[in-house]
Amino acid sequence: MTNFHEEETLGKAYDSKLMKRLLTYTKPYWLYILICVILLMAVTLGDLARPYILKYAIDDSIRGYLEPMYVLHKNTVVEGITYKDKLYVREKNAISLSKELLEDAEIKTIVKSKGVHYLVDGAIKNDADEFTIEKKDNSFLLLKDGDRYSATLLSDEDYRLFRENDIFNLKSIGKIFLLIIIVSFIFNYTQVYILNYTSQKIIFNIRQEIFSHLQKMSLSYFDKNPVGRLVTRVTNDTEALNEMYSSVLVTLFKDVFLLIGIVITMLNMNVKLALFSLSVLPFIIIASIIFRINIRRVYRTVRVQLARINSSLNENITGMKTIHIFKKENKKFREFDEINKDYLNATKEEIQLYAIFRPIIEIIRSLGLTLIIWIGGKNVINGAIEFGVLYAFINYLQMFFEPILDLTEKYNILQAAMASSERIFMILDTEEDIKNGDNPVALESVKGKIEFKNVWFAYEKDNWVLRDVSFTINPGETVAFVGATGAGKTSIISLINRFYDIQKGQILIDGIDIKYLDKYSLRKRIGIVLQDVFLFTGTIKDNIRLNNMDISDEEIVDVAKYVNAHSFIEKFPKKYEEPVMERGSTLSAGQRQLLAFARALAFKPDILVLDEATSNIDTETELLIQDALDKIVKGRTTIAIAHRLSTIQRSNKIVVLHKGRIREIGSHQELLNKGGMYYDLYRLQYKEDFQDNNQ
Repeated sequence: MTNFHEEETLGKAYDSKLMKRLLTYTKPYWLYILICVILLMAVTLGDLARPYILKYAIDDSIRGYLEPMYVLHKNTVVEGITYKDKLYVREKNAISLSKELLEDAEIKTIVKSKGVHYLVDGAIKNDADEFTIEKKDNSFLLLKDGDRYSATLLSDEDYRLFRENDIFNLKSIGKIFLLIIIVSFIFNYTQVYILNYTSQKIIFNIRQEIFSHLQKMSLSYFDKNPVGRLVTRVTNDTEALNEMYSSVLVTLFKDVFLLIGIVITMLNMNVKLALFSLSVLPFIIIASIIFRINIRRVYRTVRVQLARINSSLNENITGMKTIHIFKKENKKFREFDEINKDYLNATKEEIQLYAIFRPIIEIIRSLGLTLIIWIGGKNVINGAIEFGVLYAFINYLQMFFEPILDLTEKYNILQAAMASSERIFMILDTEEDIKNGDNPVALESVKGKIEFKNVWFAYEKDNWVLRDVSFTINPGETVAFVGATGAGKTSIISLINRFYDIQKGQILIDGIDIKYLDKYSLRKRIGIVLQDVFLFTGTIKDNIRLNNMDISDEEIVDVAKYVNAHSFIEKFPKKYEEPVMERGSTLSAGQRQLLAFARALAFKPDILVLDEATSNIDTETELLIQDALDKIVKGRTTIAIAHRLSTIQRSNKIVVLHKGRIREIGSHQELLNKGGMYYDLYRLQYKEDFQDNNQ
């Protein structure tokens, strides 16, 4: 069951050492990440360019005709409109011309009144509410602030002529704007794809590393670490890292680029208005700090409550059979309901914090917009700035708050990633306690001689399971170990496979200390059939072969026939391709045991270990197995552990263990004749037979 209390010990929201280590996983993909950063910079530039382009379109094209125009000779080399053999050049386009030329030039302005356009002599501020147009004879006068200006009525065709360049520019701007949108979309799609691909590859490698490391750990490690916790590390915690790699690592650059870009662009357009706009920044910083402090506390609570739910689910679903047997459904439901409510309350508190923080940011954003509209609007009216600048500022300020909200989300992701990485590295930093030596001896084959010399072993310090155990098993012998539960029988098997290391003494295989053997080649030469058979999800054939493609289909059928499993396999609709559900739940105990025998023999072991292999078998199946055992043990060293003494009577030797010590060794008949501990065990198991014989 997962220990949820460990979730409470969240480290810092950002740990430079952990981050440095996490970044080492990105090294093989540095080029992909660099491409993503470059693409994000391009996308950011596109985002920054859009309001500026719209500002240009508004001020230079849509409202550009309102600017005063210099009337020059038509051959003057400058951008303008030729009208009645004269070149009309707007003030912005006339910057490159000499002062002398401009001082001698006439100035004219296009104004609009009651839907009609006029060409007026002089620089006129375009505000229809502040001037009137009078017609006198065949000419027109513009009256403004007591001054009179000559005006000429422009036909629709003349007005279109003055707007010809504006229309052309707007078409070009529209194409550029569309191109920026399309290119930004392509770049954004490409970087999202590459970034997520890279992130998944990194997480794939981390999962592989964790799983590979777990496979190297000894059984004592799994004795101390619940399965639920380890599964959480490989799934939930790696997923938290995935979010960091995909949502924080690179996209953080975009948020920073965007914020810096917006500030620089606004200052470049109008320093005074930019400073007014950014005056709300201190309020944002204060709100973010308060939010960060509170969300960290709430986030920790949510993590703890979620871990409790996972723990409760794991325990209850695993023990559902027991719950049904003892009719504890209501009690367990109430317990889960209470845990679920605690989680609900924690998440509600988290939602409330976001519900307060986001509107506060929106209020601050609105205050910033109010300042821009108030101050910028007055400047537009006074002619200090253009309307397009005000429009761009409003857009930039709205954009400014998006990365700020994104950064608050990224803070949570980063906090989860730091906590998850700490727990993941805790696993990876746990050293393999059963290691191969510097030059391990690889076993190509084993004769089968096994020696224990004064072996002492304890799972925990000084709590000895085996005490000064010594015995020899010769090649080809069948030796049985018997004794009460806890006597140390199964521990002997674990030690022969070097699943654990002994504290004192020596264990030798064919005269070589197993500490100097390659542990993988050693285990390959030993076949084990356990009391509790574990079958994997797949097919019957897969469970016999265990992904070893060197074992042919014909060999699988042969070993199945050898252990009398072929007959029941053939009865399935798909025979050897019949699906096996999780842990072989659709098969009987006897069928699972027979498949375990077939699996062990398929790997052609030199040493065969039977750990209570027939204790869960019905009488009929036991007869089938006994028939197979007579054939299996020939030419092979066999170790059998059994409570049912009937299965070991033909063993060459029987070793009687009691409280970690060897009390008796001998054949079945020798031990009975001795009248010792084995005799007492046998008499207890076959009490009725003894009573009949005594009568």
